[in-house]
Amino acid sequence: QVQLVESGGGLVQPGGSLRLSCAVLRSIFSVYGMDWYRQAPGKQRELVAVLISGGSGNYADSVKGRFSISGDSAKNTVYLQMNSLKPEDTAVYYCHARFRGVHYWGKGTQVTVSS
Repeated sequence: QVQLVESGGGLVQPGGSLRLSCAVLRSIFSVYGMDWYRQAPGKQRELVAVLISGGSGNYADSVKGRFSISGDSAKNTVYLQMNSLKPEDTAVYYCHARFRGVHYWGKGTQVTVSS
């Protein structure tokens, strides 16, 4: 059974950085096309970044220029490098994949940006 396992969240001060990882266990699909979502308290889950074939990414306007998505096919892992973090980036971050019509989600990792 495919599992997505996120790690790397935590508490960071405004302006700081974090790197999230998403390991795909028993993978049956490419890391390309995988994405990161986030959900802040009281808000809907929103798409943050998508890893595109070739290694580039598409980003939400709110994180462009600050976040960078990447992947390692050999390790079946997707990363989200988050720089210049702001309090409004505080959320639970989820890794997601869709393959043959089935959606796969991780359990999420908490990111808190606060002084």
